[in-house]
Amino acid sequence: MCKNNLPPADADLKGAAAASPTAVLKTISKSELASHNSPHSAWCAVHSTDSAGKYTGEHAVLDITSFASRHPGGDLILLAAGKDASVLFETYHPRGVPHSLVKKLQIGVMEKGAYDSSFYSWDSAFYKDLKKRVVQRIQEKGLQRRGSYEIYIKALFLLAGFWYSLYHMYTQTNYMNACIASISMGIFAAMIGVNIQHDGNHGAFSNTKFINKFAGWTFDMIGGSAFTWELQHMLGHHPYTNVLDEAEEKRKEDNVDCKLEEKDQESDPDVFSSFPLMRMHPLHEVSWFHKYQHIYAPFLFALMTLAKVFQQDFEIILSGRLYHIDATVRYGSVWNVWRFWSMKVITMFYMIGLPVYFHGAAKGVGLFVLGHLTAGELLATMFIVNHVIEGVSYGQKDGAKSSKPATILGDTPMEKTREQVMNVATDKSKIPSVPFDDWAAVQCQTSVNWAPGSWFWNHFSGGLSHQIEHHLFPSICHTNYCHIQDVVQKTCEEYGVPYQSEKSLLVAYGKMLSHLKFLGRGKQL
Repeated sequence: MCKNNLPPADADLKGAAAASPTAVLKTISKSELASHNSPHSAWCAVHSTDSAGKYTGEHAVLDITSFASRHPGGDLILLAAGKDASVLFETYHPRGVPHSLVKKLQIGVMEKGAYDSSFYSWDSAFYKDLKKRVVQRIQEKGLQRRGSYEIYIKALFLLAGFWYSLYHMYTQTNYMNACIASISMGIFAAMIGVNIQHDGNHGAFSNTKFINKFAGWTFDMIGGSAFTWELQHMLGHHPYTNVLDEAEEKRKEDNVDCKLEEKDQESDPDVFSSFPLMRMHPLHEVSWFHKYQHIYAPFLFALMTLAKVFQQDFEIILSGRLYHIDATVRYGSVWNVWRFWSMKVITMFYMIGLPVYFHGAAKGVGLFVLGHLTAGELLATMFIVNHVIEGVSYGQKDGAKSSKPATILGDTPMEKTREQVMNVATDKSKIPSVPFDDWAAVQCQTSVNWAPGSWFWNHFSGGLSHQIEHHLFPSICHTNYCHIQDVVQKTCEEYGVPYQSEKSLLVAYGKMLSHLKFLGRGKQL
């Protein structure tokens, strides 16, 4: 949400809505905040800090409507509209945000107790110290926080490979060769998804907001919708990884729906929506077929992109919501709606229409499906092993202050790591305390790396192999993750925070299937 080099706290930020120091700030309710959730009227809440950076326990309400056009990260900031955006505020600004800017944008305060039931706490020094150390490492190595020549060269190669494969899929007279070209197209599409659009939509591909927007648009180019991805990934999965709202899950079981403003935003849609017929959270009810999910899961994974392109994308724009997430932040814009429909028509033309024209209806559709099955399998393989795997933790909310994250066995990994640190410490009083519900610590407990430190696998996966680093620092270009990995791991060890990693993708995949098998037996939190 902000640029590489932030202005100093006393910078002249033109156009920001200046609040009079003597003005009485309005008290704003959650329902009123939720009504300002469009690009034309965008308010957000962020937890308040004093001039020394200490949290006050209150939430400031900011009017970001006009500031969005001048925001260094572009309209990425509008995703914060209508909600508590504290997680976005913290994670997208590793250098911090000038206190003076927050004060200039502030128009009110949230009513007392509005977010007391949050799953997370922010009081420990763990994340603050981690951000300082990571920023220092990037500076020491002379790296750019956003963008690099490595990602630009890779992007050009992947885009050329996608269009080259697509062209040969059209023109190959031998259908077997056309199928090979389709598989190649699917691989390049998946690589564009994790290496270009992923960073672009996180605002990490470049220091230039236009280039970030173009990089994010490549998801539309390969048939999906960047807006759907932003809603699910940035407003659901990233802030609230592996966390589910127990009350909402019970309503689903009873086929009861409620208004959007009554739903809890702290819930991860990835663990209940990405794959039907799957049980990926121990809070879910068990069905008889789940005991076979470790067998049919790899086949189901291949359908992921087809389901998103033909079902989820359309459901969201037509209903204006993604489960508990209001889609007005994106589809409240006529331009965004036009972009969605026009790109769907255009991509259907060159991904289905042209193959049908060159190869006939049956073979043309077959080529399209084959490419999607390839992309879906590759994407799902790299995504799911990061959060649904042996040893990973889950969280649940029951309306009150929630319990600490735990594995499917009921263990809390952080209890073990804290004990290990205490056992070797010469002065236990100097060991910093980290709450179990500390946001950054929860990210470490709910995410798993594979092939940590590997430059090759980091590039191949678009940084997904360094999932912990990515969740802690989504606005940092993925090409930097292999350079900051040791900093993150050492800081976790110092604070007694879990840092789980697997030797390779193959090992992680095997443990993921074993985990799904165990979940299918019916163990519940």
